[in-house]
Amino acid sequence: MQTQATPPPSAGQPPREADWTILKLLVWTTSFFKSHGIESPRADAEILLAHTLGSERIALYTHHDQPLNPDELSRFKALIKRRAGREPVAYIVGQKGFWSLELAVTPAVLIPRPETECLVEKALQFLPCDAAPSPLRVLELGTGSGAIVLALAKERPAHRFYALDRSLAALSVARRNARRAGLDGRVCFWVADWVDSLRPGGLLFDLIVSNPPYIRTGDIAGLQPEIGRFEPRQALDGGPDGLQDLHRIIRQSPPFLAAGGRLLLEIGWDQAKALAALAADCGMYEESAVFQDYSGLDRVLILRKNRLRSGS
Repeated sequence: MQTQATPPPSAGQPPREADWTILKLLVWTTSFFKSHGIESPRADAEILLAHTLGSERIALYTHHDQPLNPDELSRFKALIKRRAGREPVAYIVGQKGFWSLELAVTPAVLIPRPETECLVEKALQFLPCDAAPSPLRVLELGTGSGAIVLALAKERPAHRFYALDRSLAALSVARRNARRAGLDGRVCFWVADWVDSLRPGGLLFDLIVSNPPYIRTGDIAGLQPEIGRFEPRQALDGGPDGLQDLHRIIRQSPPFLAAGGRLLLEIGWDQAKALAALAADCGMYEESAVFQDYSGLDRVLILRKNRLRSGS
C-alpha cells in the first residue's frame, strides 16, 4: 500500500518536530504570517529562516529539500513567534540593508527605510567626488544607526563627516556600524541634543542633514504595530503637529552653516508648505526646494543659507 506524506499543519498550528524541509517550512510560515496580518509574509519567512540557518536567502531554494534538525527548528519557531507578535524583522535578525551598507540595528534606533535614501541621493549632489580645493564638512543631526552619514562617507571619502545623537545607545550602534563599514575614524560621533553642543563662531558646516522625528504625537498610536510598539518613540514623535524638532533645527542651524551652506531634512508628506514658510520667516535662507520620494510624496526639504552671511 502506498503511504502518503504528512500534510503541513494549518496556519493555526506550529510546525511539529518532524521531517520538515526548508520548502515545507517556508510554505507553512508564509501562510501563518498571512493569518497574522504580516505585510510581506514570504519575504519575512525567507529572511528569518536564512538567519536561522546562517545562509543566504538563495540557498533556501538551492537546498529546498534539506530538513532542519531539532535545534534549528526550535530556533526558527522562536523567531516565528516574535514576528507574529509584530516585532520587526530587522530587530529580530539585528540588521538591515541601507544604500550599499548592511547595518546593525537594535530597538535603540529607527530601522532605516528606502525613502531615506532619497535624502542621501540629494546630499551626494552637493558633495563633489574630490575635495579640491578643500574638503567639505558634513554634519548629521540625530544620527541613530548612522545610516545617512555612513552612506555619505562611503560614497564621498574625501570629505569630513560629523554626527551627533542625544542617545548613547544609538551612538553605540552607529559606531559599530562605522567599524562594520570600514569607516572607523572617518566619522566623528558625539552626544548632543540637536545643535546644543555647538558653539557659535566655531566650526562651520557646508552641509547639515537630518531625519528628525516628524510624526504627530496623536498619530503614533495608529501606526503599524511594528513601528508604534517597537521603534524608539523619541525618534518618531515630532510633537502635536509633527513639526517640533523640524522647527528647532531650521531656526537653530544657520549659525553653524557656512555661507551658502545647505540644510537637508527628511519631512512628512504634508509638511513642506509649513516648513518652507518657516524658513522664509527666519530670513536666514535664500533658497528652498522640496523633492519627492519614490512614491511621489514630498520627502526632502533643502534650504540654502544666505551666501552673504556665514555665522549669524
